[in-house]
Amino acid sequence: MPQALFLLIVAAGVYIFFRRFVADARKATENANARRREVENGAHGTLVKDPVTGEYRLKKDDT
Repeated sequence: MPQALFLLIVAAGVYIFFRRFVADARKATENANARRREVENGAHGTLVKDPVTGEYRLKKDDT
């Protein structure tokens, strides 16, 4: 029985790690695609609208 419990804990850890890895990979791919599109368009950044003031500002990187 302890082996089954240990195996269950290890499997849960691997599942959580895999889900986080996939999420990080998707985020990195999205960032790379956004930068590629900026280069193709000759843009110097991406503008986002501030919902409070209504002004457009450059999008801040999360890195």
